[in-house]
Amino acid sequence: MAILKQINASDKKTTRSFLNQLIDVLQEDISSSVSRRKYQVFVTGGIGPGVTSSLFQTVYDQDFTLQTANPVFDITVGLASPNSIRGGTTTNTAGVAGKSSTGQDTGGKYLYPSSSLMMREKTDIYGQFAQTLLGNRTNMFQLPVDATNTSSTPIDSALFIAFKRLFSRDQIKRETFAMRFYQTASLVTAETPAKPNIFITSNSGSAIFTDIGSADSVYFDTGGQYGYLVDASSTTKTVGLMYYDSGIAVLDIEKITSSSQFISGTISAMTPLGRTVLGGLGTETYNKAKVVPDLMVSASVDDIVDHFSYSRFGDGAMTAITFQNVTNINSSLIFCRALPDDFNYSSNPTYTNSNGRLTIYDTSIAAENQETFAYVTTIGLYDDSGGLLAVAKLSRPVEKNPSRDLTFRVRLDYAKKRTLSVTK
Repeated sequence: MAILKQINASDKKTTRSFLNQLIDVLQEDISSSVSRRKYQVFVTGGIGPGVTSSLFQTVYDQDFTLQTANPVFDITVGLASPNSIRGGTTTNTAGVAGKSSTGQDTGGKYLYPSSSLMMREKTDIYGQFAQTLLGNRTNMFQLPVDATNTSSTPIDSALFIAFKRLFSRDQIKRETFAMRFYQTASLVTAETPAKPNIFITSNSGSAIFTDIGSADSVYFDTGGQYGYLVDASSTTKTVGLMYYDSGIAVLDIEKITSSSQFISGTISAMTPLGRTVLGGLGTETYNKAKVVPDLMVSASVDDIVDHFSYSRFGDGAMTAITFQNVTNINSSLIFCRALPDDFNYSSNPTYTNSNGRLTIYDTSIAAENQETFAYVTTIGLYDDSGGLLAVAKLSRPVEKNPSRDLTFRVRLDYAKKRTLSVTK
């Protein structure tokens, strides 16, 4: 009869390995309104038709209405609140150039002029990421001392890219992240329903932002391991942070966009028409409006994300973002040993005839000359109660007889999916 054999502690070993996967995100996936989903959870009332906007948008690898579409990452923007530890530059007290808050009400809530839009939502978004990655919503993301900064610099206006677990897996691998980004862009007003706000007609000043050199210095915070993102053409210029365990990139908008370029375009606004012109000919912001602070203060989150997606990532077939992820595979190695006297018999009822003779031998061979043997095809692992836990299938049957001592190695992998393999 087939028997069960006890597996000793010395026959079990735990190991850990890593699996890397290359992820490429195309420009057209980010720029296309078909593969970028909006949620429109913010709604205003009062003057005109009002303004609707999402708090973030999700980029898919194809048309998001298809069942086969996979969300790749969420993209949004945020502003540091005036009550942040180092004080939000863009949202601080009005009357100073580039600052938008008009003060506080009796409840301590910050007030903003009617020309600004979604300021509390933008500061809340920044605070949520700060809470998750820094452990305190009043903290600010910091860039280190580098060739352009004589002291650590807080990120006031941030672009957040949060990769989905399906693509970032357990971690983003260090020194594999790269992002193609246009620091300058030419904008016009779109009239098509698919692109109702500002978008790109031409762009220039492409830059590559990467985490090269991050393996030299490993930093940790509440959000796990992180490193700095730099300009590939000048690696001494730091532009953002990459949180590898969380799969989140935090980029300083003032660092990744041109500070000398003026922008113009139509944005949503609380006006009778529901929109206004920013930086256009004949307006008070003509040849004055910039991404920071003008667009960041005056536009809705959807308008800002549309601007970055249409004009800064491009709409071609080139790669916009690439990185390698890391999947941690925890494996249990179980060595199943079959000694010469073990497992040489089969429990199959056809193994013997009614007289007890082995059917695998010719009847002319004497019973005393019939040596039992079997072919191993499957290994079962059971718990102490006899319950079947796992089954390992051999690639081919292996003969087992009294003259053979065999050891089968069963490997149980525990990752996102559990797999089982066996080697002899």
